[in-house]
Amino acid sequence: MTLNELRDKAYKIAEDHGFHEDWDFGRALRQTVCELAFAMESDRKGDWAINRTTHAENNPVFWSIKPELFGKDYYEEYVKGTVEEEIADAVIRLLDLAGACGIDLDWHVKAKMAYNEKR
Repeated sequence: MTLNELRDKAYKIAEDHGFHEDWDFGRALRQTVCELAFAMESDRKGDWAINRTTHAENNPVFWSIKPELFGKDYYEEYVKGTVEEEIADAVIRLLDLAGACGIDLDWHVKAKMAYNEKR
C-alpha cells in the first residue's frame, strides 16, 4: 500500500469507530505525542515484542506471520503494550491526522526525504 492508501484506511477506521465526531487538530497531535510517550515507557521497562518470546529472536518465521492472521490472544501476549505497538499507534494516528487534513503523504514524505538527502 502507498502512504496515501494507508492514510485513507487509517482515517476510515477512525471515522467508523467514532473518533471524528468531535475531532480537533491539537488533540490529535497530543494523542500522537502520548503514543510516543507510551513507547518510551515500554522501552524503559524493556518491553519489546522481539523480547516477549525466546523463539521469536531465533525464528524468522515468527516475524513473517501476516499480522491479520494473529488471533486476539496471540497479539495480546506478544505485541500489546510493546515499543513496537506504541510506535505503530503513533504512525496510525499521524496517518489519520493526515487523512483528516487531506495531506498528500506520498508527495510530502518523498519531498522531505529528497530535501534531507541534499542537506
